[in-house]
Amino acid sequence: MFRSLAARVLIALVLGLGLGAACGAIANDSLTAAAGIIEAVGGLWLNLLRMTIVPLVFCLLVTGIVSVADAAATGRLATRAIILFSVGMLIAAIYGTVATQGALALWPVDAAGAEALRAGAGGVDLAKVPVAGLGDWLRSLAPSNPIQAAAEGAMLPLVVFGMFFGLAATRLAPERKASVVELFGAIADTMIVIVRWVLWAAPLGVFALSLGVGLRAGLGAAGSILQYVVIVSAITASVTLLPYIAVAFKRGAPLRAFARAAAPVQALAFSTQSSLACLPAMVERAQDDLHIPPRVTGLVLPLAVAVFRITGPTANLAVAYFCAHIYGVEPTLPQMIAAVFVAWTISVGSVGLPGQVSFLASLVPICITLGVPIDLLPILLAVEIIPDIFRTIGNVTADMGAVVVLHRPGEEAEIVDPASAPA
Repeated sequence: MFRSLAARVLIALVLGLGLGAACGAIANDSLTAAAGIIEAVGGLWLNLLRMTIVPLVFCLLVTGIVSVADAAATGRLATRAIILFSVGMLIAAIYGTVATQGALALWPVDAAGAEALRAGAGGVDLAKVPVAGLGDWLRSLAPSNPIQAAAEGAMLPLVVFGMFFGLAATRLAPERKASVVELFGAIADTMIVIVRWVLWAAPLGVFALSLGVGLRAGLGAAGSILQYVVIVSAITASVTLLPYIAVAFKRGAPLRAFARAAAPVQALAFSTQSSLACLPAMVERAQDDLHIPPRVTGLVLPLAVAVFRITGPTANLAVAYFCAHIYGVEPTLPQMIAAVFVAWTISVGSVGLPGQVSFLASLVPICITLGVPIDLLPILLAVEIIPDIFRTIGNVTADMGAVVVLHRPGEEAEIVDPASAPA
């Protein structure tokens, strides 16, 4: 356990909060000054993470769109699968928005706890910042200068440009398209290497940041962090019901058999927190227990693991709205619609990334779209180990539900080499 990065980061969070609270209680000038220097190290670590987000998100978006388009072109079954995955993640994004707003209305964060966490994490209180009107928002969707949008961290217009860029790349000749994918794939891989280097120091960075939180807020922020874990975990876990509902509505689908077949895969997901590690078990259960032919499981399940992360939009929006609640930000309807679009789009590009990389690459664009400071994200990353369990369980359940929904007994589908599906 102690070799796990997530466990080390969680321990660093607890130690940082505790030592920071102790320094604040002692109120010694020398200790406070030393804690301030340590906190500056945390700020440096956070900036190192931030510098990779824009190129990483854009490159992943371009390569992800090209890969999905290529997969859809391999046959009718793959096309139906891509459509199902897209609709499923869109529903999950809308659900995440509604469910989080409802949960925070029923169980709002204590004002004192929110103030403690906000004061400790820093950032700007955006509650009174004027919001652009609908006309300004519509004009901002297409960037007049994509480079300027990237420099200013304007994620929504950058995502729109990335989508058009990726779709346009699919219309190129195969050789040129391969060159575009290779170039942006190489840049994305380079950014991931940098992020991994930075995440290697995540225990130090989180310790330094949480020390500042504890110094200014004491232990009052701990209750808000615990509430965050409960709310995000519960909302993420509830998404697991959607595949059962979809299977129940499919004529002739064996709901009880599906539940029995999914149970051992869910247990494996709980222990591994990896959808890819669960793929062999998903194939085995789908073929042996649900009697789905290999030609269907061989295409749909690898494609689902690569593309269909149904809990991604839900959980990411839940995190972003929790941060908005902490900072007193009330997003407008256009911002909420934009956040759903960004969450849905980014989920395509962030598949296959390590959990910590995916968390930051997915959350920063959504928070910026909602006008929410991102200073809390490194602290929340430290406790992501718990919601991530429910992310994986929901994803593998949705993957198995997708293969049941897409299977049409007696239909002669095209035989497609599963190796052509994006990895």
